[in-house]
Amino acid sequence: MVNGRERILNVDGNAYEWIAVFLLDHPGVPAGTVVTWQEIGMPGIALTRRDWDFLFDQLRSTTAVLDYLFRAAKEPSVPLGEEPVRYYEFAAAASPAQFDTELVGPGGVAYSTPLLPQAPAGGDGTQAHLMIRLLFEDIALSPLKPPLTEANRFALLCDLDRLPVGARTEWGHLLADVLRDVPEVSLEHCKWRFRRMLHEDETRQLIFGAATLLDSRVKAAFRAYVLLRHHEVTTRTGLAEQTATLGVLLTPRRGGNSPWDTTSIRVEGQLDLPDDELQLYRQAWNRTPEDGTAVPG
Repeated sequence: MVNGRERILNVDGNAYEWIAVFLLDHPGVPAGTVVTWQEIGMPGIALTRRDWDFLFDQLRSTTAVLDYLFRAAKEPSVPLGEEPVRYYEFAAAASPAQFDTELVGPGGVAYSTPLLPQAPAGGDGTQAHLMIRLLFEDIALSPLKPPLTEANRFALLCDLDRLPVGARTEWGHLLADVLRDVPEVSLEHCKWRFRRMLHEDETRQLIFGAATLLDSRVKAAFRAYVLLRHHEVTTRTGLAEQTATLGVLLTPRRGGNSPWDTTSIRVEGQLDLPDDELQLYRQAWNRTPEDGTAVPG
């Protein structure tokens, strides 16, 4: 298949769950029109083009729209043009999920945000939501070095898109703050800031980091951080084979078209780190306040 950026993706249809979407682009759909069809072997839902545009304007996330469509397809059909009504009914009925914060280690906190926000995503008038969108663009436009393929890029973008829509503005504010903060150290030091999230299904971990500069040592240190946090979470959950961790590092750029550089690392499954390597990672990243350094998140 060829995507919107004219890049070729090899898609194994058996590897995905599918949904049929009947989309009617017509200005004069009669009120009360309900689409019915025979069973087709997969979930199905009918929408007008206006319904479709509403969902993407409201959520601005392909993952969030797909999650919504799969959920709505299980419910009785609503008249064409009334999908926003069902959306707001779903949004009003949502309840927070329960989560074991110990899975991320000491200091973990449960953070609940609406999966279906009442207000359009990014509608607060700030540029914070745009920060997340720019990260998508950075990853989408970055050149790939062999053996990486478009499938690897696709997996990385999918994991990034799992960041809940309702949390993106807050995370955008955080990223803007840390990018302003990390350069405020002397040249011989490097300052780090982290935020990470474990999805409620316990199999997707997202790490955002920022550092003062980008060189080989910083890249190696960030790789160690991502591998260690992946190992720790999978050890606690026992779900190593299903789990993936995505790490995205931002570093201030001196000159150029962008104010930062984006570095990403994605790992999945059982890592089987050697004991000596694991011990080295722990010494670097799990120091306590008694060691003179605060524990990074």
